[in-house]
Amino acid sequence: MAKSDKINFSTPSGFPEFLPGEKRLELYLLDTIRRVFENYGFTPIETPAVERLEVLQAKGNQGDNIIYGLNPILPPNRQAEKDKAGETGSEARALKFDQTVPLAAYIARHLNELSFPFARYQMDMVFRGERAKDGRFRQFRQCDIDVVGRRELSLLYDAQMPAIITEIFDAVNIGDFLIRINNRKILTGFFKSVGVEEEKIKSCIGIIDTLDKVGENKVKNELEKEGVLADTTQKIIYFIHIDGTVDEVLDKLKYLTTSTPEAEEFALGVTELETVISGVRNLGVPENRFCIDLSIARGLNYYTGTVYETTLIGHEALGSICSGGRYEELVGMFLDEKMPGVGISIGLTRLISRLIKAGILNTFAATPAQVMVVNMQNDLMPVYLNVSQKLRQAKINVVTNFEQRPLGKQFQLAEKQGIPFCVIIGSEEAAAQKVSLKDLRTREQVEVALEDLAEEIKRRLA
Repeated sequence: MAKSDKINFSTPSGFPEFLPGEKRLELYLLDTIRRVFENYGFTPIETPAVERLEVLQAKGNQGDNIIYGLNPILPPNRQAEKDKAGETGSEARALKFDQTVPLAAYIARHLNELSFPFARYQMDMVFRGERAKDGRFRQFRQCDIDVVGRRELSLLYDAQMPAIITEIFDAVNIGDFLIRINNRKILTGFFKSVGVEEEKIKSCIGIIDTLDKVGENKVKNELEKEGVLADTTQKIIYFIHIDGTVDEVLDKLKYLTTSTPEAEEFALGVTELETVISGVRNLGVPENRFCIDLSIARGLNYYTGTVYETTLIGHEALGSICSGGRYEELVGMFLDEKMPGVGISIGLTRLISRLIKAGILNTFAATPAQVMVVNMQNDLMPVYLNVSQKLRQAKINVVTNFEQRPLGKQFQLAEKQGIPFCVIIGSEEAAAQKVSLKDLRTREQVEVALEDLAEEIKRRLA
């Protein structure tokens, strides 16, 4: 093959791949997240990677981030069929960009097979056609939970979400974090009360949602571009900066409901927020783990009530590490039935990338093996295989070196893979039913009776 004909085997831009240590870290986090989800009774499902485009664009989610063009690959003699297949109408398809909209379609498809409230989790890949850059991917794994009810859904499900977030991030030990909680009805009601035109409220809420990224001046400029008067913009900025303890913010909001009686939606949002906060406390979430932040809006149009964003204290530049909220109409739009839901999402691939770069998480060793049984001489291979199996039966992860090499080279191979122990058995050790156990972390080497080997390794691993 000529040099110019070489195949470009680099990964496509925005599509990550993991080295073994990174993948092992991801699996550990997935297992931890799964355990917490299941501890709260969530059940797993799977939806297709590809959905009909009209499903993904429901509720106005037109989005520039949808990846299109999933037509069947057909041979040239069927080009006409290829040209028309999957391009228009109900046959147009795209990769799913989140888990929530596909969940709504899933429930519509399986309505009579499910029990409600329906609590599910998914940890699937999603795809977004955005500009690939550091910490931003076109393919990434998203870990979601949602609870969907028929006709009604208790606000205690909203309160449960911060408890789940707290349990997950405490378990993975990534440092202090803060769950910021708000209610979209409060924002909508406030915008109405200060005279923002109803058809502009959603776009204005979207502008508020960018505050952390673009700053106050940019938010002011964007609101004024929407036709919001300067004095009204100042009222909005003042409002979203209301702070204090959770109870102080609630008291300020309840006071404002008396001064804006025309904004019924505002008062309803405050009541809902108070109910959620009470539930969060009753679930035992520590006070330093959550707050009320009136600037939290969540940009997606389908959120209608409680909204959440979680940030790492001292690492706020990483952005939200877990977010979500309540929606009233997303599922029901497929069924012409009221089906409220609430959920949260962790963009795990993005999160891992950010936390490793920030030095908050470290990758795992390249292999799960805890012990290497080295090969001193090929004629002792039956002994090495027998010892390896006995260690595995004792729940110790073992790799057996089938190739005879200089002992130093075998130690180097174990160290490169992050294996802490090597078991050394020569003719004398085999005859005496003993082994030499080398701890590569401390360079200590001890003689151990074969029958005691498993317990000695477990003691040193503890």
